[in-house]
Amino acid sequence: MPVPSEATPTPPGPAIPLTALLAREDLGLRLIAGPSEPSDVVIHWVHTSEMADPYPYLLGGELLMTAGVQLTDPERYVSRVVEAGAAALGFGVAPVHDTVPDELVAACARHGLPLLEVPPRTPFTAVGRAVWRLMAEARHHELRRVTQAQQSLATAAARPDPVPAVLRALASRLAGRAALYAPDGTEYAAAGRDVEPDVAAALARLAQVPHSGSRPASAADTVAGTHLAAYALGGARGLTLGLASGRREPGDHTIAGVAVVLLSLLTAPHQGADEAARSAALVRLLLGAAPAEVAPLLGEAPWTVVHARGEGPPPPLGTPLVDAHEGAVRALLPAGREPSPHPGWTLGVSAPADPSQWGAADLQAARALRRAWATGAPLVRHRPAGFGGLVDPEEAAAYARTLLGPLTEPLRETLRTWLSLHGSWDRTATALGVHRNTVRQRIARCAALLSVDPDDPEVRMELWFALRWL
Repeated sequence: MPVPSEATPTPPGPAIPLTALLAREDLGLRLIAGPSEPSDVVIHWVHTSEMADPYPYLLGGELLMTAGVQLTDPERYVSRVVEAGAAALGFGVAPVHDTVPDELVAACARHGLPLLEVPPRTPFTAVGRAVWRLMAEARHHELRRVTQAQQSLATAAARPDPVPAVLRALASRLAGRAALYAPDGTEYAAAGRDVEPDVAAALARLAQVPHSGSRPASAADTVAGTHLAAYALGGARGLTLGLASGRREPGDHTIAGVAVVLLSLLTAPHQGADEAARSAALVRLLLGAAPAEVAPLLGEAPWTVVHARGEGPPPPLGTPLVDAHEGAVRALLPAGREPSPHPGWTLGVSAPADPSQWGAADLQAARALRRAWATGAPLVRHRPAGFGGLVDPEEAAAYARTLLGPLTEPLRETLRTWLSLHGSWDRTATALGVHRNTVRQRIARCAALLSVDPDDPEVRMELWFALRWL
């Protein structure tokens, strides 16, 4: 069943397949139990433990390494490891055991847990180092792939037949099929590999989801082993980009997002020289130009940002740079053109800003609109109010939810306590009633999920305020 696609928390590096680790001849690892085809098993990190029950110390997705110092009940041990969500178990041969115990092999086979034999010559630290190197290589490959795809799509968009060229470049980069669909599911243009009729029909149906009543931005599905995705384009035509590929790789969503922006611009109705100049400015911004570089294409400066909410015809703001959607308006207008109150609408106006300050001006206008809405005033202009006035509680809470979203409540509580005690492992362990190593593991888990360095004072400050806002 097709579902709207959602962003999911990512680890500090891409998960690596277990097969990649087994392929490292220098490690000499051997798979002796578990699935016969471990290609679907992925590893997020490595953890070493000699506890009789490592469950409380596992976070899920680990390759758990042990020498079996306290292995007395292999069946219970394996069941607890599987319950904790570990990806695989690595058993070191020597110094405790000469071979991997048969009972452990049998238990892993029953539970489907991959069991790796680690030879005496391979220290556990070498396995951990190999995992992190593989993750770094995978991340580098992903970033390079996305960068090359962006360059290819930008080049295609500059060709005489830009829409087919972008579709061809996208289909080539994703090794699949890319097509544009009208709101009724009719194919508008396509490029890439042909797909089976049932897959083509499923993709056409999926392309209508982003234009349903709930209006999700995108949707995804899998049919006959083929991964499908649909992305709504901006503009009045209501077109949708549909993608079909045999495999899904990290970075695919980012590549598709670049194509969506370019295709939205390329399929928008032509509105004359001024519109062309604005489109050119937007394309330059998307391709990395600084706002100050594209501002001359838009006209006068400095600028004022206006946010408005209401019903009926939108207020006349005297600028074509307007984003209007379902009772909400956001506009960019030269600072000399002052907006006026408009019946049925509430307006918030930023302070005049240069192009380099547009982002801050947008926040100012949003805060001014909220003040106007709360007080019943038809129009409120931004006023400086110190650092306290720069942080809106609702915005701060929303940001905190996004920033800390990957953390479970136990991890958040550990992080909050650790920060409040100035990073003291012992005092935090005492406050929480856990072992200091557990505190270290949880803080390391927080750092991994959030991709931050908790030793950086600026990071600590941001995390502390986020926890307070949350």
